[in-house]
Amino acid sequence: MTSGSAQRNSLVVVTGAGSGIGRETALAFAGQGARIVAADINLDTANETVGLIEKQGGTAHPYALDVSDEGAVTAFADEVCGTHGVPDVLINNAGIGQAGRFFDTPSADFQRVLNINLGGVVYGCRAFGPRMAERKSGHIVNISSAAAYTPIPEMGAYATSKAAVFMFSDVLRGELARDKVKVSTICPGIVNTNIIRTTQFSGLSAADEAQRQQQGAGLYAKRGYGPEKVAKEIVNAVTKGKSVVPVTPEAHMQYHLSRLAPALNRFFWGTLGNKLNK
Repeated sequence: MTSGSAQRNSLVVVTGAGSGIGRETALAFAGQGARIVAADINLDTANETVGLIEKQGGTAHPYALDVSDEGAVTAFADEVCGTHGVPDVLINNAGIGQAGRFFDTPSADFQRVLNINLGGVVYGCRAFGPRMAERKSGHIVNISSAAAYTPIPEMGAYATSKAAVFMFSDVLRGELARDKVKVSTICPGIVNTNIIRTTQFSGLSAADEAQRQQQGAGLYAKRGYGPEKVAKEIVNAVTKGKSVVPVTPEAHMQYHLSRLAPALNRFFWGTLGNKLNK
C-alpha cells in the first residue's frame, strides 16, 4: 500500500501487533487486502492477531520481536525482507506506559521507556527505511501521542519518549522526501487499550500501583474510544499521505493549543501539577 492508493497484496509490517492499536491496525490493513507481518514481544498474542486475520480471509505472519533490541530488529528486518519482500508500510507501534513523579522514577525505568518507545521507532526506521529509500517508495508510520505536546505532570518518561518520536519523525520526513518515502506521525489521546493496565507507576507500593492501574483502566473504558478508531486514522493517513495526525478530540485540542498558545498550555499543566503535589 502506497500513499494515495490502497493496493491489494501490499506488505504491511506492524510492531506491537498483539493487542490494542497494533492489532486493530493489522486487522484494518488486512481488511483492505494487505499482507501483514504481525510482530510482538509476546508471540502468543501475535499468533492470536494472525488467527483473527486469517479468520477474515487475510494473510498474516507472526513474529516475536523485542523492539528495544537493535540487533533483534535488524535481524527481523533482514528476515522479513528476505522472506516476504520490502514492506510497503511500516507501523512502528510497540510501546509501554509509565507514570510517576520524576524523582520517584529510577534511571533504569526511565531508560527502559526510552529504549522501547523511542528506540523501537528509531531501530525500525533504520532497519527498513534504507530499503524503502532505495526502492523509492514506502510509508513509515510512527505512533507518538498527545503526550508529545502535553506536559502532563507525572508523565515525564512517557511524554519525553513520545515527544522525541514526534520530532524524530519530523526530521525523518524531510530527509526521506527526496526518496519518495512518506512519514506519518500519529498522536492518539485517551484510547481504551491495555496500556494503562500494564503501566508502571513509580513510587507506589504494589497494591497502590494495582489500584491506580484499575482506576485508569476504568476511566479509559468509560471514555469508550476504541483502538479501531485509531487504526482507521492510520489507514487514512497512509492512503492520503498525511504527515501529523492527532486522533482523539483532546489530542486535536492540545495539538492546536500547544501551537497557538504554548505559554498558556504550559501554564495550565504546570498549575495542575502544583495542585496535584499539594
